[in-house]
Amino acid sequence: MSLSLLETEDETMLRDAARGWLADNAPVAALRKMRDAGQAFDTGLWREMAAMGWSGVLVPESSGGAGMGHRAAGILAEEMGAVLAASPYLSSAVIAATALQGASEKLAAIAGGELVYALAVDEGTKHAPERASLHADRIGNGFRLSGTKVFVAEGASADRVLVLARTSGAAGDALGLTLFDIDAGRAGLSRTAKATVDSRDHAELRLEGVEATGEDVVGDVDNAMAVLAPALRAGQAGVAAEMLGVAGGAAAMTLGYLKERKQFDRTIGSFQALQHRAAHLWSELEVTASAVAHAGRMLDADPEAAEMAVSLAKARATKTADLAVREGVQMHGGIGMTDAYDIGFYMKRARVAAEWLGDYGYHAAKVAAARGF
Repeated sequence: MSLSLLETEDETMLRDAARGWLADNAPVAALRKMRDAGQAFDTGLWREMAAMGWSGVLVPESSGGAGMGHRAAGILAEEMGAVLAASPYLSSAVIAATALQGASEKLAAIAGGELVYALAVDEGTKHAPERASLHADRIGNGFRLSGTKVFVAEGASADRVLVLARTSGAAGDALGLTLFDIDAGRAGLSRTAKATVDSRDHAELRLEGVEATGEDVVGDVDNAMAVLAPALRAGQAGVAAEMLGVAGGAAAMTLGYLKERKQFDRTIGSFQALQHRAAHLWSELEVTASAVAHAGRMLDADPEAAEMAVSLAKARATKTADLAVREGVQMHGGIGMTDAYDIGFYMKRARVAAEWLGDYGYHAAKVAAARGF
């Protein structure tokens, strides 16, 4: 399938508007202040994002959203990544909104910024949805959920949680999994905030006999992946776009430093060795930008066939962000290793985002399998 990677006029306007607004309202300095105050994200800022329609980017207009599509969602994620803007955007506006297609009232609440969702999938150190063993025992006409979920983004602050549980089969089976939409305040659900290097909201969720009914089931019992797989692909494409923004933001900060810092009465950006490294990074950013754009286009045009494009984007974005932040810290010199400069915040976010929803190895393996290796 041949898809144009050029931005439309509407997409360019969206990017320009987002970039200007984020520069004024969510600079990296704001992340530093929130970290020092122990605040995961600014709820007021999230309400303003919702008022601009960002929380409804994937919500159909019939449910009160903007219905702009995955490419537009990626543009917003990229611009947020460039300034390290912390928000529940990916968890709620991208992942939950995709999983809950058809649930009009909840989609309207997401679009309006009234509901914040978290996705509780993983139980080990690596992303592996099929390995879920948190069990949902059938009790009469309902279920009782027990188990633990880890590395849950927005886990401590979310109003509702999408919980992947096993209703039949054994760990590793794709069938036998069911997705539940649970109120975060429901009896038996406890949340423990976990400190991560990027100073974002991550938590461990423990469910001890949490009761659920058939109305809490998203999709069909024993067939969660039918609704979860598209949501995961949307989230992975969104994380890839954010990481592209992180890489771009780190590169811009580094180039600015190279043009200002002087040694031997010359700006260090005039040294050919550093110019070569900067040129290599620029090339990697351009290739990754194409991969991220293609993933968004594929999700809009043919979501069922988008898996390889999404995994390619996530794998490339992981490597490119890692390169950008390492080069940034090194080219800043010794001060890049301190908390005095913001470049370190980019490295921390890149490291956490690399693990969320599948690391490089996870997605590289998917690309290899799709190509017959």
